[in-house]
Parts: sequence; structure tokens; C-alpha cells
Amino acid sequence: MSQSVSQSQPKVEAKTGRWALFALAISAFGIGTTEFVPVGLITTIANDLNIAVTLAGLLISGYALGVAIGAPILTALTNRMSRKSLLMSLMIVFIIGNIVAAIAPNFELLLIARFITAFSHGVFFSIGATIAVQLVSPEKKASAIALMFTGLTIAIVTGVPLGTYIGQAFGWRATFWGVALLGVIAIVSSAILIPKNLKQSPPTKFSDMFRLLTNSRLLLGFLITALGYGGTFVAFTYLTPLLHDVTGISQGMINIILIVYGVAVAFGNSFGGKLANKNPIRALFWMFIIQAAVLILLTFLAPFKTGGIIGVILMGLFAFMNVPGLQLYVVQLAEKYVPGAVDVASAINIAAFNVGIAIGSVVGGVVVEHMGYVHTPWIGAIMVFFAIILTGISAKLEKN
Repeated sequence: MSQSVSQSQPKVEAKTGRWALFALAISAFGIGTTEFVPVGLITTIANDLNIAVTLAGLLISGYALGVAIGAPILTALTNRMSRKSLLMSLMIVFIIGNIVAAIAPNFELLLIARFITAFSHGVFFSIGATIAVQLVSPEKKASAIALMFTGLTIAIVTGVPLGTYIGQAFGWRATFWGVALLGVIAIVSSAILIPKNLKQSPPTKFSDMFRLLTNSRLLLGFLITALGYGGTFVAFTYLTPLLHDVTGISQGMINIILIVYGVAVAFGNSFGGKLANKNPIRALFWMFIIQAAVLILLTFLAPFKTGGIIGVILMGLFAFMNVPGLQLYVVQLAEKYVPGAVDVASAINIAAFNVGIAIGSVVGGVVVEHMGYVHTPWIGAIMVFFAIILTGISAKLEKN
């Protein structure tokens, strides 16, 4: 971050900052749960609404599309709002969206509810990252982003299985009611714990938006995010059938492994934030190298129970380690090249994360159909390999 930004941001006491980050993490947990929970409920929803499972899959891809479209546009339109007021407004949209999903009488309304709920996701994570860095001292900015994203990463493996269990036991609508309740907890936490004196972003001008979307350095950063983050989802999307069909692990044991995977994700995310604090692009370069190596290793370990479990845990450790560095790096690039559109740059990077998820999932589906589950990890490593090349180029440009 530039020195001028660091000096001009309002001072937040360390204790207040920690509690505020906790409130952000709670919101991230709720949002992360609602994003991925339909994965475990697709068949249940399809049967209840009498639609094809492939059509129900739009609940996931449609949500990702809502994030990608809504994040940059709505972040630009709302950048005059108080940061705290905007956070709370986003959670109201989140709550309403999940309530509508819970009572939707047909698939069309359910899909619309998902699409609108995704708007809160995109804007939250874009402004959440810029808020998080205000709550800590300059040398801990990546760690602050990591703490916020911990809520999302934990949701992927703890909130989602819990939501799936509730949906299978009490009906899928109960899951959406439960997620709406998480939204209520999040908005109360934000009201109490988020300080009011957060730095307001300058108004975004159309010229700044144009410079943002035509700046080669930022476009390179967005591409690194999509490829580096999305590569793991080639395998992660099909992790359960991979463990069941290739590794030969029972469903009950898979649930335990997924919980351990979630713990590894949380540790990796936190550690990645610390590594990225000083020089995010250099840290990302080495993270991607290790991430690609682990994915290739998992291909060979997957057929063996002990080796497969170790490989999956290692994948969890490194899969989300890059998240805080990727977000911090884009924010730094925006502050340097387009300082009037930092929040929007952050929002576009959130969209890039979701584009990566979509690409990884689609590629994984093609691999499974034509090659088999065991090949998903090394194909995902190829995506990460391209991210390594682009990260090296970006790092070299930093020195020039």
C-alpha cells in the first residue's frame, strides 16, 4: 500500500480491529455457506421441484454469474455509501434472498433469489478486503484479509456439510432458513463490532473505470487470480467421488476427511496471509509452485488410502493459501495505477475468483467424463502452472 494511504486512513484500536475482523469473518461464513451448500442438495432440490439435476446445477453457476456481474457494477454504484451502512445493507439483501429461496414455490423464483443473493457476495468481499486492511497496522494487511476469508474457507467444509445434513433431514428449505439466520447473526455482529470511522472510498469516475479495465498490469493480476485459484477446483469439485471411487474410502470416513480438509484450509489461509504481508507477488509465485506440485502428487497418491488422505490434506493446506495474497496484490496495483477505483478493482478480483471456480468446475467435468476422477488433480496443476508463468512475469515487471 502506498504510504499516503496508510497515513490517511482512520486509526482503529488493535482490540477494536480484531473484533471487527471477527464480524467480517462471520458474514463471510454465512455467504460462503450459501454459495456452496446447493452442491450437496442438488438431487434433493431437483426431486422436490420435479426438475432435472442438470437444471438444478444452475443454482451454483447462476450464483457465480451473479457474483461476477454484480460485484464490479454494484461496488461502483455504492462507493459513496458509508462502509458500515453498506455492509449492513448487503446482509439485508443476503437475508431477504435466502428467505425468498426458502419459500420459492418454483425453480424460476429460486434461481432469481440465488442470483440476487449473489450480489451481496460480490460487493461484500470486494469492500470487505479494503475494510480489513484499515483495521490493522500496515505490516499485517494480508493477515487481516486472510482472517476475513477464513470465514469463507471454513464455510466450504463445515457450513456446507452442516447445511447439507439439515437439508437431507428436514428438507432443503430448512437449509436456506438456517442460512438466513446466519445473516441475522452477521448483521447484528456488524452493527456492534464494526467501527463507524472507516475511510470512505473516493467517488469512482467513468474514466477511472476505463483505466481499470484497460490497465495491462491489473488485467494480468485478474488472470493470475482466475487461473491460480481456479486450478484447485478442477479436483475439489469432484473430491468426494474421487475419494470414494478411486481411493476406496467409505462415505462416513469421507465426511471426517472433509472436516480435516477444512482445518487445513483455515491454517493455510492464515499462514498464506502472513507470507504475503511483505511481498505478495513473490509469495504467490512460490505458493503456486508448491500448489501445482501437490496437485500432481495427489494424482499418484489417490489410489492409496493413506497416501490419498495425505494428498487431500496437503491440497487443502495450499488450495486457499493464495487468497489473501491475490486480493492484497490487486488492491496494491489499483492504488498504484488507478487509485480512484480501488474498491472496484477489488470487486473485479472477486469476480475473477468466481470465474476461476467456474472454469475449474467445467474443466473438471470434462476430465471426469472423458478421462476419470484420478486425472482431475494434474489437469488442475496445468491451470496453476500458467498462473506460475504469469506471476513470474508480473514479479519481473514489478522490478522494472
